[in-house]
Amino acid sequence: MSETENKPLRGIVRIAAVQYELRAIHDWRGFEDQVRFLMQSAGDYKPQFVLLPEIFTSQLLSFMDTSDLRKAVRNMNDYTARYIALFQELAAKWKVHIIAGSHPTLKDGSLRNIAYMFSPNGGVFEQEKIHRTRWEKEKWNSDPGDRLRVFDTPHGRIAILVCYDIEFPELARKVCELDTDILFVPSCTDDRQGYWRVRYCCHARAIENQVYVALTGTVGHLPVEGLGLNYGQAAIITPSDFPFARDGIAAEGVPNVEQIVVADVDLRKLVDSRINGTTIPLLDKRIDVYQNAVEVIAAP
Repeated sequence: MSETENKPLRGIVRIAAVQYELRAIHDWRGFEDQVRFLMQSAGDYKPQFVLLPEIFTSQLLSFMDTSDLRKAVRNMNDYTARYIALFQELAAKWKVHIIAGSHPTLKDGSLRNIAYMFSPNGGVFEQEKIHRTRWEKEKWNSDPGDRLRVFDTPHGRIAILVCYDIEFPELARKVCELDTDILFVPSCTDDRQGYWRVRYCCHARAIENQVYVALTGTVGHLPVEGLGLNYGQAAIITPSDFPFARDGIAAEGVPNVEQIVVADVDLRKLVDSRINGTTIPLLDKRIDVYQNAVEVIAAP
């Protein structure tokens, strides 16, 4: 049986992407109250998926001792069980799949940046960030993930590429060759250049692989080293062809404002465009050529 035979029926899917403001809080309750408010707002739109940003749980550092940043980030693992319980509850309450950003988690002594997805029936699924930024290597001394996953949901096959991972086209191509419909990209960037590196790569991956890409990031500021400033703008991105949004943008937010961006995407259009599109890069890729060595020619 092929990878695609087990896929659910495709239809119209509603995505809500949350631009989450990192503001100082005094305890876990402050974090939970903000999450519940935003989920109430997102849930009212009745989406199938809600996306939150990468490491938005770093808001917890605002009431923790951060004099030793590496230790503080590892101490965030103390809140992992509460984080999981909270989003399991919210996914069940709103009957929605929540890609709850990512959360620093200790696994066998190593620190992983893990994106968690919660399903309405209580399921908890993980995708580790595979490529670490210089900040994560040098300041957090975190560890990379090494396994890529796709998730079959009642609303399509999805994959999660955490922030920097979208800048590596090989990852997106691997999951899209397994007929993925939507790439979710939880992100956290501190300046405009960083944001647009991620954003431009999201558009490129959508075009290359004829796939929808949902992106969101943190906004606001925290009194914590390296997390003081954030530049974020959520966007739901489409392939660039006639059946889709003119500019390849189904919806986008206002930069650096806490808000929820909502759009409907039609997975049936992906099926048709991958066969009948103006260009069909998923089918046209020349794997036979890619396997050949590159020739270096002297051209004085």
